[in-house]
Amino acid sequence: MLKLDLTDAPVPSRRAFLGAAAGGAVLLAFRLDLRGARAAEGGPDLSKGPAQPNAFVRIAADDTVTVMIKHLDMGQGNTTGLATILADELDADWAQIRVAFAPADAKLYNNMLMGPVQGTGGSTAIANSWFQLRKAGAAARAMLVAAAADSWGVPAAEITVAKGVLSHKSGKQGRFGEFAGAAAAKPVPQEPRLKSPAEWTLIGKGVPRIDSVAKTDGSAIYSLDVRRPGQVTALVAHPPRFGASVRRVDAEAAQGMPGVVAVVTIPTGVAVIARDTWTAMKAREALRVEWDESAAERRSSDAILAEYRQTATTPGLVASQAGDADAAIKGAAKVIEAEFSFPYLAHAAMEPLNATIERAADGMFDVYAGCQIQTIEQAVVAATLGVTTDKVRLHTQWAGGSFGRRATPGADYFAEAAAIVKAWDGKAPVHLVWTREDDMAGGYYRPQVYHTVKAGLDAKGQVAGWRHTMVGKSIMIGSPFEAMLVKNGIDGTTVEGASDTPYGLPAYRFEVHNGREGVPVLWWRSVGHTHTAHVMEVVIDELAHAAGADPVAYRLSLLTRAPRLSGVLRLAAEKAGWGGKNPEKGRGLGVAVHQSFGSYVAMVADVSAGESGVKVERVIAAVDVGVAVNPDVIRAQVEGAVGFALSSVLRNRITLKDGVVQETNFDTYQPTRLTEMPRVEVHIVPSDVPPTGIGEPGVPVLAPAISNAVFAATGQRLRSLPLDLSSLRGA
Repeated sequence: MLKLDLTDAPVPSRRAFLGAAAGGAVLLAFRLDLRGARAAEGGPDLSKGPAQPNAFVRIAADDTVTVMIKHLDMGQGNTTGLATILADELDADWAQIRVAFAPADAKLYNNMLMGPVQGTGGSTAIANSWFQLRKAGAAARAMLVAAAADSWGVPAAEITVAKGVLSHKSGKQGRFGEFAGAAAAKPVPQEPRLKSPAEWTLIGKGVPRIDSVAKTDGSAIYSLDVRRPGQVTALVAHPPRFGASVRRVDAEAAQGMPGVVAVVTIPTGVAVIARDTWTAMKAREALRVEWDESAAERRSSDAILAEYRQTATTPGLVASQAGDADAAIKGAAKVIEAEFSFPYLAHAAMEPLNATIERAADGMFDVYAGCQIQTIEQAVVAATLGVTTDKVRLHTQWAGGSFGRRATPGADYFAEAAAIVKAWDGKAPVHLVWTREDDMAGGYYRPQVYHTVKAGLDAKGQVAGWRHTMVGKSIMIGSPFEAMLVKNGIDGTTVEGASDTPYGLPAYRFEVHNGREGVPVLWWRSVGHTHTAHVMEVVIDELAHAAGADPVAYRLSLLTRAPRLSGVLRLAAEKAGWGGKNPEKGRGLGVAVHQSFGSYVAMVADVSAGESGVKVERVIAAVDVGVAVNPDVIRAQVEGAVGFALSSVLRNRITLKDGVVQETNFDTYQPTRLTEMPRVEVHIVPSDVPPTGIGEPGVPVLAPAISNAVFAATGQRLRSLPLDLSSLRGA
């Protein structure tokens, strides 16, 4: 079979550690370059990498072609897209394609937009792999052709390949499996010829998702399904308030329960190890833990927000500026002032967090989990266990959602699982399971954020000046990402989508304050764009109405230097029938457009609104993601983004009362119901530029499109999220 030995080499142990920090956190001594992940366009030239069929292609004697997937698939379908790219250049038949998750090896499988790090995030999977997998597929094809040419004694140039079959005009034919062994011995062409778009047979054609059957018949193995011989289950009692720690524990009742194996104290709490999950849950309830809350966050979320409001009245750090915004606003003919608040949000993935760690007979530690940033996770497990990284093998599994939660900079639940294994001396494979309540009440959250905007219009209705202040806790400060993404105290993920606005504002000033609180925060699907896009698009809409202008035309007048944004805006408006009167009383159309992660998305929301509440009837979306590798997956991601984000628009929030999270399951933090789901139309802009991502860019535009539609239907502005539907009474 076509397989070289590079992927079997041990992972380099050149990444050292500065040591273990208080509370068990691990500080990594290498930098992670996520600048490319934040903006796929204008990043490194990804076409210059070497061809690596040895790393990405496995061709077996039975003709199956396995594509090694270096990224985590958490439902977004990147396994299909990545396999499509390679299979097309290989000229394989889609029926013979298989996928397998690659091992942790940053030397071979790094995310080329993140630097020397293997990981998934920032909607970069397709973007960073585009040229890499095309080259790998084209090189493997050339090696197969060379092997067939030798076997048949004919010139390689006379051999054609289609759907996994090599053919010569003499009538000779052979399948990939026949030549895989000989092809593996051929030199790897470093600059193989890549197909032109006209030659593509799979890219852009919408092949069936490669994981659909396994996920339908139940044969797909998620990390929650992993069962190792002799495996035990561990649950951890975490403190009810962030920042608290264990003072003392009475485990007598728990240890006396049948099926309980051990109770151990670890840096994050008290772990109960049992023969099964139910027993571990019941034993955890029997624990009597006294918590030291001297350093705990005890404020309510309302108190933190009130502090943010006060902070916003003081000068902040300048994220970007041009001209004299204050003077321009002072001399404006009309001034708009608005404030927006955004609550903490949970990721609430369907599969709760979990990981299994097993000490193997060869002295290695095997980790089975939905691994999202393999380089960090491998390093953290190794540091926690006191071994080098080459002693830790990661086995990436299918993941039932993430939305950012599995990609913690400190690999929190991996560290927790490793700490349990270490405390218990690795006597058996340990499966750490977080319940839904554990994750929602003790995990990480989209930051709570507060915005104020003051904007002025001149006598002609044009924007004269824009003054914008943001307050929110930084995700990056204090993380391994800080060196690359925090400049002069400004976290790029807090201000992205606002301070770098494509709108042609003649004078502006964007300021930011880094909130200080003990609530752990993390990126949530589309990161800072979740709130900045909403503020920008609602205020632009307000300015358009104040100027007496059509909201679409007004945006286009400010986007003269953003042709791709203008393109999706025009397309969405056209498909929605924009320009006519509202369909009926109490119904309105709202529009929003935004760029994130190198992709461009516009949405028009068709909304019914009034005393009975808000019903989103229809969403019309236009997206520009460069080459559409798999149009069906792109449409599914936009549809999924609507379903994911809608509940945060209508109701969801995480609140703290005296520092304790109040929402702990789907009864109080309800996902979008089928009865609420609108009809979604997705229109893809044809393109020949390299692909970007779509996992996240569909989220930011939904909320402002709905908010603007509510205004069109009722004349009332609902700015903050979730929308205050009670204010519609009497509309």
